[in-house]
Amino acid sequence: MAEISIGFLSKRSGLAHSTLRYYEDMGLLSPNRTRSGQRRYPKSDMRRVAFIKAAQSFGYTLPQIKEILSILPDKRTPTLGDWQTLSANFKTELDRKIRALEKLRDTLDGCIGCGCLSLSTCQLYNKDDWAGQQGDGAQFLKEA
Repeated sequence: MAEISIGFLSKRSGLAHSTLRYYEDMGLLSPNRTRSGQRRYPKSDMRRVAFIKAAQSFGYTLPQIKEILSILPDKRTPTLGDWQTLSANFKTELDRKIRALEKLRDTLDGCIGCGCLSLSTCQLYNKDDWAGQQGDGAQFLKEA
Protein backbone atom coordinates (compact mmCIF):
# COMPACT_ATOMS: atom_id res chain seq x y z
CA MET A 1 0.00 0.00 0.00
CA ALA A 2 1.38 3.41 -0.99
CA GLU A 3 1.65 5.78 1.95
CA ILE A 4 2.22 9.51 2.23
CA SER A 5 3.72 11.74 4.89
CA ILE A 6 1.84 14.23 7.03
CA GLY A 7 3.65 17.00 5.14
CA PHE A 8 2.42 15.73 1.79
CA LEU A 9 -1.16 15.30 3.07
CA SER A 10 -1.01 18.77 4.62
CA LYS A 11 0.19 20.33 1.38
CA ARG A 12 -2.38 18.50 -0.80
CA SER A 13 -5.31 19.17 1.55
CA GLY A 14 -4.43 22.71 2.58
CA LEU A 15 -4.76 21.70 6.25
CA ALA A 16 -2.19 22.35 8.93
CA HIS A 17 -0.26 19.44 10.43
CA SER A 18 -1.97 20.18 13.75
CA THR A 19 -5.39 19.78 12.13
CA LEU A 20 -4.44 16.37 10.72
CA ARG A 21 -3.12 15.31 14.13
CA TYR A 22 -6.40 16.51 15.69
CA TYR A 23 -8.35 14.43 13.14
CA GLU A 24 -6.24 11.49 14.26
CA ASP A 25 -7.07 12.21 17.92
CA MET A 26 -10.77 12.34 16.97
CA GLY A 27 -10.53 8.98 15.22
CA LEU A 28 -11.16 10.38 11.74
CA LEU A 29 -7.74 9.32 10.45
CA SER A 30 -5.53 6.46 11.56
CA PRO A 31 -2.06 6.70 10.06
CA ASN A 32 0.56 4.02 10.41
CA ARG A 33 3.78 4.82 12.24
CA THR A 34 7.33 4.23 11.13
CA ARG A 35 9.90 2.88 13.60
CA SER A 36 10.89 6.46 14.34
CA GLY A 37 7.27 7.43 15.02
CA GLN A 38 6.56 9.36 11.83
CA ARG A 39 2.99 9.27 10.57
CA ARG A 40 2.32 7.58 7.23
CA TYR A 41 -1.16 7.92 5.74
CA PRO A 42 -2.72 5.71 3.10
CA LYS A 43 -3.21 7.68 -0.12
CA SER A 44 -6.96 7.11 0.29
CA ASP A 45 -6.86 9.51 3.25
CA MET A 46 -6.62 12.36 0.73
CA ARG A 47 -10.22 11.50 -0.29
CA ARG A 48 -11.20 11.05 3.35
CA VAL A 49 -9.85 14.52 4.25
CA ALA A 50 -11.63 16.04 1.24
CA PHE A 51 -14.88 14.49 2.46
CA ILE A 52 -14.30 15.82 5.99
CA LYS A 53 -13.76 19.32 4.64
CA ALA A 54 -16.89 19.11 2.46
CA ALA A 55 -19.00 17.81 5.34
CA GLN A 56 -17.76 20.62 7.60
CA SER A 57 -18.73 23.16 4.96
CA PHE A 58 -22.30 21.76 5.17
CA GLY A 59 -22.33 22.32 8.93
CA TYR A 60 -21.50 18.83 10.18
CA THR A 61 -19.51 18.50 13.39
CA LEU A 62 -16.47 16.25 13.61
CA PRO A 63 -18.32 13.67 15.77
CA GLN A 64 -21.10 13.57 13.16
CA ILE A 65 -18.55 13.17 10.38
CA LYS A 66 -16.86 10.37 12.30
CA GLU A 67 -20.18 8.55 12.52
CA ILE A 68 -20.81 9.01 8.79
CA LEU A 69 -17.31 7.77 7.93
CA SER A 70 -17.64 4.73 10.20
CA ILE A 71 -19.07 2.74 7.28
CA LEU A 72 -15.79 3.06 5.38
CA PRO A 73 -13.22 0.30 5.84
CA ASP A 74 -10.18 0.80 8.03
CA LYS A 75 -6.75 0.32 6.53
CA ARG A 76 -7.91 -0.30 2.97
CA THR A 77 -8.77 2.02 0.13
CA PRO A 78 -12.55 2.48 -0.06
CA THR A 79 -14.11 0.99 -3.15
CA LEU A 80 -16.55 2.77 -5.42
CA GLY A 81 -19.32 0.82 -3.67
CA ASP A 82 -18.11 2.06 -0.26
CA TRP A 83 -18.25 5.66 -1.41
CA GLN A 84 -21.65 5.17 -3.07
CA THR A 85 -23.09 3.83 0.19
CA LEU A 86 -21.63 6.74 2.13
CA SER A 87 -22.86 9.19 -0.49
CA ALA A 88 -26.42 7.83 -0.37
CA ASN A 89 -26.52 8.22 3.42
CA PHE A 90 -25.02 11.69 3.19
CA LYS A 91 -27.50 12.80 0.51
CA THR A 92 -30.44 11.63 2.63
CA GLU A 93 -29.22 13.74 5.55
CA LEU A 94 -28.52 16.76 3.32
CA ASP A 95 -32.03 16.49 1.86
CA ARG A 96 -33.44 16.53 5.42
CA LYS A 97 -31.39 19.63 6.24
CA ILE A 98 -32.51 21.34 3.04
CA ARG A 99 -36.18 20.70 3.90
CA ALA A 100 -35.61 22.08 7.43
CA LEU A 101 -33.89 25.19 6.06
CA GLU A 102 -36.68 25.74 3.53
CA LYS A 103 -39.24 25.47 6.33
CA LEU A 104 -37.25 27.95 8.42
CA ARG A 105 -37.04 30.33 5.47
CA ASP A 106 -40.78 30.14 4.89
CA THR A 107 -41.55 30.60 8.58
CA LEU A 108 -39.11 33.49 8.82
CA ASP A 109 -40.94 35.32 6.03
CA GLY A 110 -44.18 35.01 8.02
CA CYS A 111 -42.52 36.10 11.25
CA ILE A 112 -41.03 39.22 9.74
CA GLY A 113 -44.46 40.06 8.31
CA CYS A 114 -46.19 39.55 11.68
CA GLY A 115 -43.72 41.61 13.70
CA CYS A 116 -44.85 40.26 17.08
CA LEU A 117 -41.51 38.98 18.41
CA SER A 118 -43.45 37.62 21.38
CA LEU A 119 -41.53 35.18 23.56
CA SER A 120 -44.75 33.57 24.68
CA THR A 121 -46.34 32.93 21.28
CA CYS A 122 -43.74 33.06 18.49
CA GLN A 123 -43.13 29.56 17.09
CA LEU A 124 -39.95 30.66 15.33
CA TYR A 125 -38.31 32.66 18.10
CA ASN A 126 -39.38 30.47 21.00
CA LYS A 127 -40.47 27.10 19.64
CA ASP A 128 -41.43 24.49 22.26
CA ASP A 129 -40.36 26.61 25.23
CA TRP A 130 -39.80 23.81 27.74
CA ALA A 131 -37.72 25.97 30.09
CA GLY A 132 -40.54 28.53 30.30
CA GLN A 133 -42.83 25.82 31.60
CA GLN A 134 -40.67 25.68 34.76
CA GLY A 135 -41.56 29.26 35.67
CA ASP A 136 -40.41 32.82 35.14
CA GLY A 137 -36.83 33.99 35.41
CA ALA A 138 -33.46 32.44 34.79
CA GLN A 139 -34.32 28.78 35.22
CA PHE A 140 -30.85 27.49 34.43
CA LEU A 141 -29.18 29.73 37.01
CA LYS A 142 -31.59 28.55 39.71
CA GLU A 143 -30.31 24.98 39.27
CA ALA A 144 -26.66 25.94 39.83
